[in-house]
Amino acid sequence: MKKNYKELLNHITTFIFDVDGVLTNGKILITKTGEMLREMDTKDGYALKCALQKGYRVAIITGGTNEGVRERFKALGIYDIYLGAHRKIEAYTDLLDSYQMDPKTILYMGDDLPDLAVMELVGVAACPQDAVPEIKNISNYISHRNGGAGCVRDVIEQVLRVQGKWDQNGEA
Repeated sequence: MKKNYKELLNHITTFIFDVDGVLTNGKILITKTGEMLREMDTKDGYALKCALQKGYRVAIITGGTNEGVRERFKALGIYDIYLGAHRKIEAYTDLLDSYQMDPKTILYMGDDLPDLAVMELVGVAACPQDAVPEIKNISNYISHRNGGAGCVRDVIEQVLRVQGKWDQNGEA
């Protein structure tokens, strides 16, 4: 019998997120000069800060190479940031080895095929509502929110609530 995803959330100590399609809506605006612009939800940023302040490890693994993305996450307090990770399994393995983590304690949220290999190895595989079918099929949890529209906040809040660590007074 498959475990209820909320039971699996009890063991989570680490969050790993893809960027494009998870922390953004996956759309890129390209300026006349070739600069690529993305949009992120501040509610997701708030939840990331809450997770960090509650002692969770948070990491970013993305195929993108925009240094502005790195600066955004560093400003939130995230330092395990893998840009240009076209083979995400390599970044994941590096993270596991660096911190001697148990895969069962990791929640990974991805939305597309490059996330698949890592999602098959973690304790909780999660995705936004608008993820591709192959990712939805292997996910323990599918957010009711789309990428870039609060799916990260949704999954972090659920983990913190299940573990009794979500503060409803707005304090991280």
